[in-house]
Amino acid sequence: MKMMSSPWARFYSNSCCLCCHVRTGTIILGVWYLIINSVVLLIVLSALTDPGQYHLTTTELGGDFEFMDDANMCIATAISLLMILICAMATYGAYKQHAAWIIPFFCYQIFDFALNTLVAISVLIYPNTIQDYLRQLPANFPYKEEIMSVNSTCLVVIILFFISIILAFKAYLISCVWNCYRYINNRNSSDVLVYITTNDTAVLLPPYDDPTNGTAAKDPPPPYVSA
Repeated sequence: MKMMSSPWARFYSNSCCLCCHVRTGTIILGVWYLIINSVVLLIVLSALTDPGQYHLTTTELGGDFEFMDDANMCIATAISLLMILICAMATYGAYKQHAAWIIPFFCYQIFDFALNTLVAISVLIYPNTIQDYLRQLPANFPYKEEIMSVNSTCLVVIILFFISIILAFKAYLISCVWNCYRYINNRNSSDVLVYITTNDTAVLLPPYDDPTNGTAAKDPPPPYVSA
């Protein structure tokens, strides 16, 4: 007896970048995010052990606040731990084919995409905020003067161009994770076609709830008449 996937499963792609399977792509993506957030967590923990190494004064920032204070460090640590948990769940879910474990990572991708979209919209509506942001950067920020000397319109176009590329790439990654979720969900579902193979002959059996499969629609046999 052979189990085959539902016919409607063919309406989405099972392959992603580099022609690999969506499960493989999701595992690679989860491991990549896991490594990044682990590095961020190590940096935050090292900053907690040695606050002077990552401490920026108000003079360096040109503002009236401190960058790496205790509250920000605790928030960064909590976010890093949460992201590590979400990425580990996505990697485990794709590897063990548990579709529900991928949902938190997919929701994070949607939130990240929406946040970047809002940034692009704010840059488009308020282009002057870019110059204001550049002025608030420290004086020793690399290429600060060169960037500020660029025409404001050209600067907005360049930033929107790079943001569009980032959004397109993020949308592609979202589609890969979504296709992986659908693939695993359909693979684990009971909506399958059953084939019985005998002597190299395949016979398709209709679903059990098919009206044509029941015997209720058939006429009763004629009464028995003795000879």
